[in-house]
Amino acid sequence: MEIQALSPEIIQDIQSTPTDFIPPDQIDSTFGTTCIGKAPSSPSPGAPPLSDSLSDSPVHTGCLEPSLTITDLVSAPLTSRILSFSDEFFASASNLLNPANPIRRPGHFVESGAWYDGWETRRHNRSPPDWVVIRLGPAAGMVRGVEIDTAFFDGNHAEGVEVWGTYETGEGADERVIEAGYRAWRPLLGKRGCGASRRQAWTVNERTGEVTHVKLCMLPDGGIARFRLYGVAVPVWPKDESEEVELSSALMGGRVVGFSDEHFGKAGNLLMPGRGVDMGDGWETKRSRESGHSDWVVVKLGARGRVRSLMIDTMHFRGNFPQGVRVEGLDAEGEEVVSGDDERWVEVVGMQGCEKDKEHVFADGLLKSVEGRAFTHMKMTIIPDGGVKRFRVFGVRAQERHL
Repeated sequence: MEIQALSPEIIQDIQSTPTDFIPPDQIDSTFGTTCIGKAPSSPSPGAPPLSDSLSDSPVHTGCLEPSLTITDLVSAPLTSRILSFSDEFFASASNLLNPANPIRRPGHFVESGAWYDGWETRRHNRSPPDWVVIRLGPAAGMVRGVEIDTAFFDGNHAEGVEVWGTYETGEGADERVIEAGYRAWRPLLGKRGCGASRRQAWTVNERTGEVTHVKLCMLPDGGIARFRLYGVAVPVWPKDESEEVELSSALMGGRVVGFSDEHFGKAGNLLMPGRGVDMGDGWETKRSRESGHSDWVVVKLGARGRVRSLMIDTMHFRGNFPQGVRVEGLDAEGEEVVSGDDERWVEVVGMQGCEKDKEHVFADGLLKSVEGRAFTHMKMTIIPDGGVKRFRVFGVRAQERHL
């Protein structure tokens, strides 16, 4: 069988220049936990060749709206999973979903060859592209951006990528989307060129709609270290509105919208399911040296709700857990931006001491100002600093405020 290669026409197609590219040094500020800074409306010098064909992506003219802070919808801690792939001879496709930064182990070899922290397929793909199908962690999501990190893949990196999405629910959904004849894929990101050992990202057209699964295609073969699918979780709420849910969970649309510091661990980790594996998947701030210092994080709940209980988990934080915690709530209007120093915060849990490796539960008599009141945002303050694994807010949904 003749080995198919990228034709000059396809290479030329990939090498045109759309304006949805985000410079590597502005990816975090565009898709980070909070939206700060702006990205230019055209690619920076040195950007990898890109394609403006097969793409519905808009011109990128700045950061995303602060009210729509972003979640990596295919992050492994968010319970996303690989359903199928074309090949993973050299390195497992599951590495794509690892939230940790890629690492390098030069000179280390395994049975298949050199060890790489990413997804790597065989050479000379006879049926390009290589592909992987992924089930999102949340029930569904609205995609706002894509990041492809080719860290340490140099000479064996993917030349290009494209991303497809679909909305498929109900019994057997995962099986249907991996069938060879499945026809409901729609484009999220058209063909884009990739550079060696670098981060590259693009915004995605908001009109793409909700998706439950995505298909990452690698042109024609090679290696990708990490795949990030930035967006907003779209939860499925219980039909019984009196059923208690975890309002703060990233799976239910909860997201961090502000924090004082995240020197050692990302604030967004607080909203992940489960208790994690080590200190690295919690929120940890730097050591404070000033008297009276405190650190804080603001969480926008997945829905306006009435709080029934709170849980603050210090799992794995044994010599660096906070001395104490305090929790406040706020009921904001619409999509207004809420800051940590807003004067409307009301105390929900007064100052409470913390212990290592413990799920601190606050309910009933420990809660204040919750009767007859709903909240859209919660603020946790740690005193004076330290690390927290999870911050969970449980309650029932309340009707949205009518402006």
